[in-house]
Amino acid sequence: MNQSRDISREIRRLGVPALGALAADPLISLVDTAFVGRLGATHLGALGVATSIFTLMFVTFNFLAYGTTSLVAQRIGAGRRESAAQIVGQGVFLALVIGVVGLAVVESATGSLLGLMQAGDDVLEVATPYLRIRALAIPAVLLITVGHGAFRGFQDTVTPLVVTIGLNLINLILDPILIFGLDWGIRGAAVATVIAQWVGAIWFLTLMVRSNWGVVWRPPSWRELRPFLNVGGALSIRTLSLVAVLTLATATAASIGTEEVAAHQVVSQWMLFLALVVDALAIAAQAMIGRFVGADDLEAARLTARRLLIWGWWIGLTLGVLILVGRGAIAGWFSGDDTVRELTGSAMLILAVIQPIGALVFVGDGLYLGAGAFRFLAGATVTASAITAILLLLTPRIDWGLNGVWWSIAVLIAVRGLAFVVRYGRRSSIA
Repeated sequence: MNQSRDISREIRRLGVPALGALAADPLISLVDTAFVGRLGATHLGALGVATSIFTLMFVTFNFLAYGTTSLVAQRIGAGRRESAAQIVGQGVFLALVIGVVGLAVVESATGSLLGLMQAGDDVLEVATPYLRIRALAIPAVLLITVGHGAFRGFQDTVTPLVVTIGLNLINLILDPILIFGLDWGIRGAAVATVIAQWVGAIWFLTLMVRSNWGVVWRPPSWRELRPFLNVGGALSIRTLSLVAVLTLATATAASIGTEEVAAHQVVSQWMLFLALVVDALAIAAQAMIGRFVGADDLEAARLTARRLLIWGWWIGLTLGVLILVGRGAIAGWFSGDDTVRELTGSAMLILAVIQPIGALVFVGDGLYLGAGAFRFLAGATVTASAITAILLLLTPRIDWGLNGVWWSIAVLIAVRGLAFVVRYGRRSSIA
């Protein structure tokens, strides 16, 4: 009983600050959107186009956070702090290398990248300088990503929360000064973001240097990097398959009609927002399971997994009920069009139904990431994404409408959940 209470207390200790950091993380984009929106539709469109490019790039390399957390936590659990510190150093090195390469690619191919977005000439003219300036923050963002992963691996989710809030405050202060005060327009938004994110990166690096971790600040050998790169490859495949199928879902909704894609956008944003709540549990799962697996304490890992899954189920069920009750009001908040409201309410019903299973899948992600089952996660996600892609391609032909899109997303979640359950039952643990 005492161990159960201790585990619940630790879940709260790690999960609550993680939720705060997750909630604060999108604020830079939201603040930029709020201020740039006052410049006009063209500037807002340019911001959206450029942000989409950055989002795809950063999602591709989010293994720097997930991989660092899992590898560090496992080594901490095994009592190998020196090895954990080496992982942090390797992550910082990879972030710098990938960041510099990414910066060079974006700066040299700005026109081509924006051309792929198929925006109008007026939008491209405004987006080009913004993209070039914002690209200067690519190494900083990847360093911040490693910082999040490193502190989570060392069982500290408070520090990432503090840094995230701090850099968001800097951006909030600089945006109006640079955009309107100095009359730099959208360029001012880009400069404010670059400054804020480099402050965040330097802040994380300073904290790492001052810590007692003993990080080795030298370029790692290829042999030392190989485990990190293997993790990165598997996690990148997992993430890209998810991004691809969700992008296909949006494209499918757009092919059905304007009202359908408008309603799809509303429901998608709600799905992402609600995912933040459960993702806090996933972060706690990753850190705790990684530590227990590293310590070869499988009984504690099983108990933690069960407790996290129970919490995930009840949170998912609660969110589902809230959506079910409030879906009509939610639809009305985002559109005055009767058709869009009706379509939104109908799709929100499906979102409500899949919330409990979706919450379990999110927690399961954290469990298997913590256990180091990266290839399993990649395989399960690719399989689920392929099945979902087939259903999405069939949706317009069979005239399933927007509900067909969202039932396809439900299948994506259900297949991933089934894969998790089969492995969990077969191995009697998450390890």
